Amino acid sequence: MTEASAPNTPRTPREVSSNRLLRTTLLWSAIVTAGLAVVGAIVGFAVAGTSGLWSALVAVLLAAVFLGLTAGTILVANRWYGDPLYTPIFFGAVMGGWIVKFALFIVVLFVLRGAPWLNGTVFFVALVVSVIASLAIDVVVMLRMRVPHVGDVSLPTLADIIDEARRPSAPAPEGATTPEEGAGPIRSTEADENPPRG
Repeated sequence: MTEASAPNTPRTPREVSSNRLLRTTLLWSAIVTAGLAVVGAIVGFAVAGTSGLWSALVAVLLAAVFLGLTAGTILVANRWYGDPLYTPIFFGAVMGGWIVKFALFIVVLFVLRGAPWLNGTVFFVALVVSVIASLAIDVVVMLRMRVPHVGDVSLPTLADIIDEARRPSAPAPEGATTPEEGAGPIRSTEADENPPRG
């Protein structure tokens, strides 16, 4: 019997089907972020000089970090797919990422508040454009990708079901025999001894 056809061989878990979608989203987001950084820097410098340039760059970078952190934490957590602790690891990583984003947001607000080099208008416009671009990427990738609804589920094979049926679950009473394969259903006489109550 070969190793592939041996019963009860441990299956190596496949990769989570959403990983491809998340990687594509991160790749396109990185490309669009680089383009937005260049365009934002040029427009910001043309509108408000050096402060406009830095305001646009900081806004685009912040949007990229905030929006990429969720997909990144999900990809990291999916490395434990198939592990018995996968679910708590997954939710811990995602919640941890959200807490980091929240703390980072508060720190950035305190640092940037009242900064003399920050142009509020350029910063706001660049931030909104970056978020809209990221959301557009998410929508396009989601519409184009083909992810199966039940792609990560392993269904038992016929060999698994037969092996489970043959495995003794409790000691058999004295005189009982195990049914042979192909034998008819086992009839119990206990039901006949107890008349129905009505």
